[in-house]
Amino acid sequence: MSDENNTYENDEELNQPIENNETITKVTGMYKEWFLDYASYVILERAVPSIEDGFKPVQRRIMHSMKDLDDGRYNKVANIVGHTMQYHPHGDASIADAMVQMGQKELLIDMQGNWGNILTGDRAAASRYIEARLSKFALDVVFNPKTTEWQQSYDGRKKEPVNLPVKFPLLLAQGAEGIAVGLSTKILPHNFNELIDASVKYLKGRSFSIVPDFLTGGIADFTNYNDGKRGGKVRVRAKISQLDKKTLVITEIPFGTTTSSLIDSILKANDKGKIKIKRIEDNTAANVEILVHLPPNVSPDKTIDALYAFTNCENSISPLCCIIEDNKPVFIGVSEVLKKSTDFTVELLRKELEIRLFELEEQWHFASLERIFIENRIYRDIEEVATWEGVIEAIDEGLKPHIGHLKREVTQEDILRLTEIRIKKISKFDIDKAKQFIDSLEEQIAEVKHHLDHLIEFAIDYFKELKKKYGKEKPRLTEIRIFDDIVATKVVMRNSKLYVNREEGFIGTSLKKDEYITDCADIDDVIVFREDGSMMVTKVASKTFVGKGIIHIAIFKKKDKRTVYNMIYKDGTRGPSYMKRFNVTSITRDKEYDLTNGNKGSKVLYFTANPNGEAEVITILLRALGSIKKLKWDIDFADLAIKSRSARGNQVTKYAIKKIEFKSAGVSTLKPRKIWFDDTVRRLNVDDRGELLGEFKAEDKLLIATQSGKIKAVTPDLTMHFDNDMIVLEKWKPQKPISAIYFDGNKERYYVKRFLIEAADKEEIFVSDHEKTKLEIIATDYRPMAEVIFSKRSLEKIEVNFEEFISVKGIKALGNQLTTDKIRTVNLLEPLPFEEPEEKVEDIEVNEEKVVPKVPKIEDVDINDYEALLELKKQKALANALKKKKQIDDDESQTALFD
Repeated sequence: MSDENNTYENDEELNQPIENNETITKVTGMYKEWFLDYASYVILERAVPSIEDGFKPVQRRIMHSMKDLDDGRYNKVANIVGHTMQYHPHGDASIADAMVQMGQKELLIDMQGNWGNILTGDRAAASRYIEARLSKFALDVVFNPKTTEWQQSYDGRKKEPVNLPVKFPLLLAQGAEGIAVGLSTKILPHNFNELIDASVKYLKGRSFSIVPDFLTGGIADFTNYNDGKRGGKVRVRAKISQLDKKTLVITEIPFGTTTSSLIDSILKANDKGKIKIKRIEDNTAANVEILVHLPPNVSPDKTIDALYAFTNCENSISPLCCIIEDNKPVFIGVSEVLKKSTDFTVELLRKELEIRLFELEEQWHFASLERIFIENRIYRDIEEVATWEGVIEAIDEGLKPHIGHLKREVTQEDILRLTEIRIKKISKFDIDKAKQFIDSLEEQIAEVKHHLDHLIEFAIDYFKELKKKYGKEKPRLTEIRIFDDIVATKVVMRNSKLYVNREEGFIGTSLKKDEYITDCADIDDVIVFREDGSMMVTKVASKTFVGKGIIHIAIFKKKDKRTVYNMIYKDGTRGPSYMKRFNVTSITRDKEYDLTNGNKGSKVLYFTANPNGEAEVITILLRALGSIKKLKWDIDFADLAIKSRSARGNQVTKYAIKKIEFKSAGVSTLKPRKIWFDDTVRRLNVDDRGELLGEFKAEDKLLIATQSGKIKAVTPDLTMHFDNDMIVLEKWKPQKPISAIYFDGNKERYYVKRFLIEAADKEEIFVSDHEKTKLEIIATDYRPMAEVIFSKRSLEKIEVNFEEFISVKGIKALGNQLTTDKIRTVNLLEPLPFEEPEEKVEDIEVNEEKVVPKVPKIEDVDINDYEALLELKKQKALANALKKKKQIDDDESQTALFD
C-alpha cells in the first residue's frame, strides 16, 4: 500500500494479501508461562489492594508485624521493617517506603521523628532514626485474631493473615496507587467523616455520593469524577489569593504536587514567557505559604488565571479504581467499594457478636455448673472414691438432678474443670454473688442476641461511635467547587511582538525590521483582512505568508461578539458598492473567507475594526460623471444592522466612488452588557448564570467590599477573582452613600460612618487597620436602618437610623461614636423609602444586535421644521419625506442607500 488514503474499487482488491516486512513471533513454552506467572504475581501480591481490607500485601504485613510488636510504646521503624521481612519476601527499602507512605496518611500509624513532609516533598529520615506504633484507631478497627483467617508465610515458618478484619472503608480513606503488569490502579483518598456518613446512608437504604478529599487541601472540581471509574477526571487547584496589588499568596497546593514542583513549574512558565513574575518566596513550614511577587503593571487577577492555565497550580487527575476480589482484578466505582466495605464490616460485626455470644453462653454454662457443684455440696460425693474414673462418675451422677435448666449437655471437659476448683474458692463461695454474676451474664447474652437480631442498627451505631471518637480531628480539607474554563489566550503573557511586511505579505514575530503591530503570545491566533475582501485566521509563528494587500491585522479573539467590523466594498470591477457591518466569532484556521459578493475584481474601499461596536459617520464622494447631481453625502454606520460576515450588505451607490472620508466618531451601537455573578465558581459571567448584577455600559463600575474593611469600585472584568470574605458585590452608583457600623480596636468602642467612594479603581480601607478592629455590618441602601443587640441582657436593643445619626463624610473619617458596650449582633432592617433618581435614557429601542432609534411618523412632521427633517434623515425616512413633498429630484444614488 503506497498511500493511507487509497480506496479499493472492489472486494477482490481488498482481500489481497498485504506485504509487511514485520514478523510476529508467538511467545510459547516457558516464556509464556513465566510471563503469566510474573504478571499474576505483580497484580495479586504487589501492586493492587484487596477489597476485603483495603491493603496491599506489603501494607498488610507491616500492620501485622506492628501488632506482633505492639506493647503500647514506640518501636524503631528499622526494627518493624526487619520484623516484617519474616513475612514479606522483598528488601527492607520497599518495606520502609511503604511504611512511610502509610504513616503520612495520618490514619493507622502514630509517628515520632522526621517522617518527611507531603507539602514540600522532603523525604523521611532513615528508618533507624524514626519510630512508630499503631494508632488507637488502628487498634480499634483493624485487628481481631478471633475473626482472622490465617495462612502460612512465604517460607512456611510463620502464620500471617489472609486479610485483616478491617471494620471500616479503609481503602477509600487512604486511597491507593499502583502499577502492575498490564493494568494499574489509582484510588483517590476520601474524607473520614464523609465515608462514615455514606456507610450509614447505605445501611439505611438511602442514596449517597462520595468525592475525594486530599491532605494537601486545595480546591477541586469533581463534576466529571465518574464515581472513580475509568474515564473520570478530577481537576485540582492550588488556593491562591491576592495579598496586595503586587503579591499573590499560595496557601494550599493541589494533590499530587509539592511546593518544590509547584515553584519549578511557575519558574518554567515565567522563563517561557507565559506569565510574568518578579520573584518567588517560599515560607512553607507546617502550612504552605508561597509568595509570588509581581512586577509593576501586571494584573494580579490575570496572573492567577495564568498560574492555573500554565503551571501545576491546576492539575487533572484520572482516577482508576481497580481492586482484587476473589483473587482477580476487578474495575468498579468507589460507591461499589464503599458498599462492599460496609457489607464486610457488617459481616465482621456479626461474627464478633456470635463469638461473644458463644463465650458468654460458655461462661454462663460453667458458672451455673459451678454453682450447682458447690451449692449442692457435690464435691463431698467424691471423698470416699478411690479411682479417678470413679470421681468423674460420682460428679456426673451428683449433677444430673440439677441440670435440667442448662442449655447444653455436660461434657467430661466440664467435669474436669469442676475438679480443678480450689478448696479456698469453695470455702469462700457466696451464693448471692454467684447469682448476680449469672444474672449479669444473662443480661449480656440478651443484649448480644438483641444486637444480632438488629444487626443493621448495631452497625449504624458502631459507625456513629467511630465518627464521634475519631472524626473531630478529620474535617474536609479540600474545597469543592465547580471550575470555569480558563481560556489560555486570554491570560497568557504577551511577551512576543507581531510584525507585518505588507509589501511581501508576510506576518510573524521574527520580522523585527518591519512594521510593528501588537504584542502577542505564541498560542495566539491572528486575523488578517486584505483589500480584495478576503479574510483568514492563522496561528502566530515566526514568519507566515498571508497574502499581499493587507489592510487590517490583529489578535483574533474567539467568540468575540463585541468587535464589529465596518466595511464598504466595490462588487467586481464595474459593479455597485455595498456597505456592511459584521463580527467574526468562529472560523476554521488557515481557511480563506470572502467577505464580498464573490465577483472577480472586488475591492475594499473602506474598513474599520471597532472593539466595542462603535459606528462612525463617513462622507461619500463620487466622481463627477454624466448627469449625477449629488456628488457628496454622509452615511452613519449606526443606521446599519450588524449581520453575519457572509451577508452581501446594503447598496451604497452604483456609481464609482472617488473617495471616502471619515467625518466623526460614533458611539457604541451595542446594548449594555448584562453581567451575572456565579457564587458557585465565584466568577463574573455574561451567560445568565447566578445573580444578575445589572446592565453595564463602558463607564459603569462594580462595587466590591470585604469583611476586612476594604472597598473599591472597579470596571467589571470577567477574569476577576474575589476574596472569600467578600460581603458586597453590586453595580456602583457614585452618589449612593455607603453606611457601616464597626468596632475600632484603637478606641475600643463602636462607630457609625457614612461615606462615598472618592476615587474609582482604587482599593481603600474604610476602617482602622488595628488587629482588633471588626466590621459589624455594611449597608448600601440610600436610607438604611439597623437593629443593634447588646451582649448584656440588661441592655435593650436599639435601632439606628444611619441618615439621622451621621451625615456623609470622607472615607477616612472615624465616624460618630455609637456605644462602648459590647454588641452581640447587628441586623439590617427594611430601609426607609427613597425615590431613586431615574437614569437619563435616550428614546431608543434595543434589539439583540444594535440600537435602533424610534422612527417618527411622516405625517407628524412640519416640512419647515429643519430639525425634524434632519432627524428623519438619521432614521432612514428622509428619502420618503422628500419624495412626498417633491422638493428635490429622486436621486438614485441616495435612495439606494435606504432601500
